[in-house]
Amino acid sequence: MKKTQFYKYQGTGNDFVLIDNRDNFFDRNNQKLIESLCHRRFGVGADGLMLLEKSEKASFTMRYYNSDGRESSMCGNGGRCIAAFATDLGVVNAGESFSFDAVDGMHEALVEGDVVSLKMVDVKGVRVYDEGFFLDTGSPHFIKFVKDPSEIDVYEQGKFWRHHELFAPDGTNVNFVGPVKDGKVIMRTFERGVEDETWSCGTGAVASAIATFVNSGEGNSFVMSVPGGELTVSFNAVDEETFDNIWLKGPAKYVFEGTL
Repeated sequence: MKKTQFYKYQGTGNDFVLIDNRDNFFDRNNQKLIESLCHRRFGVGADGLMLLEKSEKASFTMRYYNSDGRESSMCGNGGRCIAAFATDLGVVNAGESFSFDAVDGMHEALVEGDVVSLKMVDVKGVRVYDEGFFLDTGSPHFIKFVKDPSEIDVYEQGKFWRHHELFAPDGTNVNFVGPVKDGKVIMRTFERGVEDETWSCGTGAVASAIATFVNSGEGNSFVMSVPGGELTVSFNAVDEETFDNIWLKGPAKYVFEGTL
């Protein structure tokens, strides 16, 4: 691989390698290369890698890869970080709304300092099980309500539900969510593709906030407390299974850059 400039960003502890690929020089099909760049011992280290590419219908296109090197479904914190990246590159302007294309469709974003607001795709359909809730917020999520997420073995229990037959064959992300306390909801996430707990998950925060509403029948805006900080999720409930005008808001910050 020729010398490549990379950038590291994080959103509430969900960290990513970002590459400006508007010239299409990066081999996006090289799974081993992407996996090695995300490796925390032998590479840059990240939960995922994103390529910013040209788009004919929006400001840019976002391509997202999990740390296992496979192109994946939508990543909410990744979307917020690539919006900040695009602003730093001068592709878009801070303080002005813009749109970008992703695997699940078009997204609107607004960058104001270190805070990025991202409009998510509409949610249509919430499956209710005895054990929890399942919905797709650009990525599939199973939400299990618990008394205290801090006491959960996220790796072991997350791995169990991630591969459960209910979600075969592709599996699911898994969120352990506590009750609303002082306007905040504590959540922890096991992410497929990373195959471990991550410090934050944007699509998981959205899924958990909506499931909290469905479970309680109250609220349309929640502060989701994750190991890496806090995210705000707001939405409009059309009914108990349909949600639109969904926004994910929180910090997205440049960490460092270098040459591969």
